[in-house]
Amino acid sequence: MVFLAVRRAKALQITLAIIKPDAVAHPLISEAIHQKILDQQFIVVRSKELIWRRDDSERFYAEHKGRFFYQRLVEFMSSGPMRAYILARENAISHWRELMGPTKTYRARYLSPESIRGKYGLTDTRNTTHGSDSLDSAEREIAFFFPEFNKKCWYEMDEPLIRAGYYSYSKEQQIHMPCMTSS
Repeated sequence: MVFLAVRRAKALQITLAIIKPDAVAHPLISEAIHQKILDQQFIVVRSKELIWRRDDSERFYAEHKGRFFYQRLVEFMSSGPMRAYILARENAISHWRELMGPTKTYRARYLSPESIRGKYGLTDTRNTTHGSDSLDSAEREIAFFFPEFNKKCWYEMDEPLIRAGYYSYSKEQQIHMPCMTSS
């Protein structure tokens, strides 16, 4: 029976999610965002806290070099700890982007006040979160933050188990882990 349900279920999509330094600096906000991720039925595939050097930030945002906000963004993203996630669920990219809300915080407050940026965003740069905007950018960004992550292996080994409901959440590691019994 489980096998048939797995065959009919739509494959999970993965995306990159970043909790920016402005939110990580406030543990209650960081925890509230993590809880919102869990409440929205995202599977936390990988998670880590990191601090970027300036050159990391410059490499990640290279496509924006020359734009008016580039320098401010590079400096901010290397100003303190951030948290990076690989999140999974059906249509993960669009769901995460909807949960984040509009990039500009003033728009988020009016158009999507319950979104993460609507609740916690400070400015257009200090808007608490980042998320991949397409499958291509998700793949590129996940590789940047999680070079050890093997997407092919995850889709072959872990994704079918998780999609079938065979996973548990580790509070200690703050990730979901595939297992042989359903949750």
